[in-house]
Amino acid sequence: MIKLQVIGNLGKDCITNNVNGKTVMNFNVAHTERFRDAQGNQKDKTIWVECAYWTDRTGIAPYLRKGTQVYVEGNPEVRTYTKNDGSFGASLTLRVQSVQLLGSRPEGSGGGSAYGGGESSYAASSKGAGVSSGGSDITEPIDDLPF
Repeated sequence: MIKLQVIGNLGKDCITNNVNGKTVMNFNVAHTERFRDAQGNQKDKTIWVECAYWTDRTGIAPYLRKGTQVYVEGNPEVRTYTKNDGSFGASLTLRVQSVQLLGSRPEGSGGGSAYGGGESSYAASSKGAGVSSGGSDITEPIDDLPF
């Protein structure tokens, strides 16, 4: 058995579908590495992983928004296909076993915020910590998480 662990940001919002009576959540995760080439120029290399989460527990789907950082674990599948020019291509697909929210991008970065006012830590929120909503003095414990 091969297990793959991925930490990255969602490239688009999660889409929930029903296939042959079973529920699947589809999303993609990207990780970008920065490195210097032989000439000393800084380069970026982004790896995209398509994820398919077959589960009836879809309560997490609204939190899987573009830009949200996640930890995903599952079994990898490599799919090959023929491109329009006749050459062959390959894509990495992950059959998800578990997913955890790690946070979201700051609001100015173009990504969606999973927790409204810029809260970026699932771990802090899941411990029942109060969430402040901007300039308001009202704090409420988060107890309606779907997992």
